[in-house]
Amino acid sequence: MNITDDMEKLGNSIFINQQPEIWVKYAYFSNKNLAIWYDDLMLRIKQLEQYSEDLIAPKSIWISGLFNPMSYITAIMQVTARRDNLALDDMVLKTDVINIRDYHDVQEAAENGSYLHGFFL
Repeated sequence: MNITDDMEKLGNSIFINQQPEIWVKYAYFSNKNLAIWYDDLMLRIKQLEQYSEDLIAPKSIWISGLFNPMSYITAIMQVTARRDNLALDDMVLKTDVINIRDYHDVQEAAENGSYLHGFFL
């Protein structure tokens, strides 16, 4: 079997620890090298698997690990609007910064909204 140009490009990218072009085309945007990108991808998948198996939102969501974080925030607003019989168009985001360093220390889910971790400035 002959090695195609695409196979050679893939092998070269993996050898120099870069995301292969063909993966970048379909994956989420990231400037991380291949090894760190792959570890990050596995953590994202793990979070989604835990969420989908239990069908219960985790106590704290790794917001930067979601593929579309704004959809999650919109869903929080939709749930709140339905629960409290409010107009979704009137909903606004309110953020309270709390002093918890490790998200594992969160004892229970937020009464309203959600605890989020993984923000970057």
